Amino acid sequence: MRNSSPQPRRSTKARRTVSIIATGSCVPERVVTNKDLEKIVDTSDEWIQTRTGIRERRIAAAHEATSDLATKAALAAMKQGGVAPEEIDLIIVATVTPDMFFPATSCFVQKNLGAVRAACFDVSAACSGFLYATEIAQQFISTHVYNTVLVIGADKLTSIVNWSDRNTCVLFGDGAGAAILRNRANSHGVIATHMGADGEFCNILMMPAGGSRNPITAENIGLQLNTIKMQGKETYKQAVKVMSGAADRVLETVGLKYADIACVIPHQANMRIIEAIAHRMGLPMEKFYVNLERYGNTSAAAVAIALDEAHRQGRFKIGDYILLVAFGGGLTWASTVIQW
Repeated sequence: MRNSSPQPRRSTKARRTVSIIATGSCVPERVVTNKDLEKIVDTSDEWIQTRTGIRERRIAAAHEATSDLATKAALAAMKQGGVAPEEIDLIIVATVTPDMFFPATSCFVQKNLGAVRAACFDVSAACSGFLYATEIAQQFISTHVYNTVLVIGADKLTSIVNWSDRNTCVLFGDGAGAAILRNRANSHGVIATHMGADGEFCNILMMPAGGSRNPITAENIGLQLNTIKMQGKETYKQAVKVMSGAADRVLETVGLKYADIACVIPHQANMRIIEAIAHRMGLPMEKFYVNLERYGNTSAAAVAIALDEAHRQGRFKIGDYILLVAFGGGLTWASTVIQW
């Protein structure tokens, strides 16, 4: 018997290329130097710089939330790209420090921008979040679901830092970076992304309390369980391994060699990690854009801020290949090749 049920209409449109057409970033005004940290924790400027490469970081004011930083970064990108709020179809915010558990931080950003047409959701992939979100945006645009997507990596990590733990409090800062993605004629744009995760290492970098497994109580607040906990040596080891592997994998996918890359934008966590992956890639440090000495590790914002700064400083030009690579708690990692 013939099936008489109606058949859905399927799109016959070819997949579109997707480009980053504009970038923006925001860091708080307050600068906290290593010398400042010497006054509150047992550390020194020499110790911090030698082990991390960080000289200072930015700290948001008490009244500033993650969505406030994200909004400022978005506005900078919209100004650069000449994009009006009503043109934005989707807002994705990558963060591990949302304004609150719900609603999504992206909804606050939508309200701030007046982007009334945009769908909104957040992504939680720690420091890899911006690249995860960029790939999600690429899929929506390439399949004609949306035309203009705003991707933001934003975190206020200092809101979950234990300022008495010298091994972690010296590492982190606050900030946000944004990118606007669209199809652009005669451009390859985002060529490929590799993403991965290994939950076996979920305990090496985390905030133990605050979720459904371990709700915040007076007792665990006293134990600082609502702050960042990190196994430093294991995190370093895994970071070098997974970022190098992710970069190898995505270049193999697209048939490029490291010599073809004009600029590498790595996660800004530790200078030793960046130098180690540069060595494995066989590339000079001059090809890497690094700003961690000024901002520290800003989690999902790190690659996004660095991309915006490198873009505005002319570190690459139209047609150049750039490589973005990150790792984060989870353990998560991601790498993306873009032809600018």
